Amino acid sequence: MLLLGMGVLLLLLLLAITVPLGGMFHFDTFESGVVGVVLASIIWVTASLFAYFRGDNVLLALAGARKINSLDHRRLYNIVEELKIASGLETMPSLYIIDDPAMNAFAVGCHRDKAAAIVTSGLLTKLNRDELQGVIGHEIAHIVNRDVMLMSFCIMLLNTISVIVCAVGGGRITTEDLAPQKENWKFMAVYAAVGTIFLFFAALGVNDYFKDAIAIYVSVFLIFVLISAHLIYYATSRRREYLADASSALYTRYPEGLATALEKIASSTDQVLAANTATVTIYIVNPFRRKGLPASDITSTHPPVSERIRILRAMSHASFADYDQAYRQVRGIDKGIIPTTAMSSAGIVPMRSAIPDDLNHIQRARETTNALWNAQKYNIINCVCGTRLRLPPSFKLAEVKCPHCGRINPV
Repeated sequence: MLLLGMGVLLLLLLLAITVPLGGMFHFDTFESGVVGVVLASIIWVTASLFAYFRGDNVLLALAGARKINSLDHRRLYNIVEELKIASGLETMPSLYIIDDPAMNAFAVGCHRDKAAAIVTSGLLTKLNRDELQGVIGHEIAHIVNRDVMLMSFCIMLLNTISVIVCAVGGGRITTEDLAPQKENWKFMAVYAAVGTIFLFFAALGVNDYFKDAIAIYVSVFLIFVLISAHLIYYATSRRREYLADASSALYTRYPEGLATALEKIASSTDQVLAANTATVTIYIVNPFRRKGLPASDITSTHPPVSERIRILRAMSHASFADYDQAYRQVRGIDKGIIPTTAMSSAGIVPMRSAIPDDLNHIQRARETTNALWNAQKYNIINCVCGTRLRLPPSFKLAEVKCPHCGRINPV
């Protein structure tokens, strides 16, 4: 329903443009409306098809993610395999890593059999096994619940609406100005007003009908469509984040793992360098930070992190019903967040105890660094003295000298 709402907003936006333009060229309202409906349908179908067939590749490219295999990072692969079984996912997701010290993760997968889990190097280095399991469980849940496909469609439609509004606004606004992290509707109102004034004066002298239509349609719909599209986008993202948290608690049987991971991610002052306005909602925690500050609870793209942590820690059993009860308790409301069908289809399982992590921070850092080198196709040369030389793919010489023993090794 939310996705259809985005489509309706796109239709209203096109009607607000085509009807006054039709009046300028002496078309009646019905003919202009038909043109708007046709254009909206074409744009909606095109954006949805692109999101479905190419959305995953675009998101991976924007994030700078590199694919790794089971030998590159065995601990991560084992965790994903465990949660694939626990969630009932039929196909093992592909694994990608982003070379970034910030802690975050997301998933892609409009097709469940071609899904992928993506983590930053900072996440692998700084989280223990239980915490990493909680985060991966959250991302696997997005794949199982088809959240990635839903958000891909919403991202494409929101960006399409933003681009059209920018064009109608006479180039006075850009998609960066409409970034979700701005969280200030006054910007949108001002920019929409500027676009309206620009078009109004551009239309002076054409005919009275067109001027009246500009005043009625453009001024109202620019502001209405912008605000409504973002609100729908945020509402979709926030609801799916709660469901993914609940699913992770069910898969791992240890809500504290995800709760502690969220604490660490939110308290970090590092911002994901590859994050942008097109991908902000797919991360487990909003990747944008004010310089030198941790993530704030005041965000429209994700539920407040502190609230998500309190809900997880208020659970007494690993179940959707228990999460829904904890949600009502923490928020002090009677309305739940988990769909009734989900609560009736999943049972209640006891929570397990924490699992001691046999790796310290240095060992996790070394493990992650090796995975990054392998992902970047570094060539490894083992010298007889015990030194391991790692050569980048760009290294073209036939021999390399060991810096420790001086031996010449063939490449």
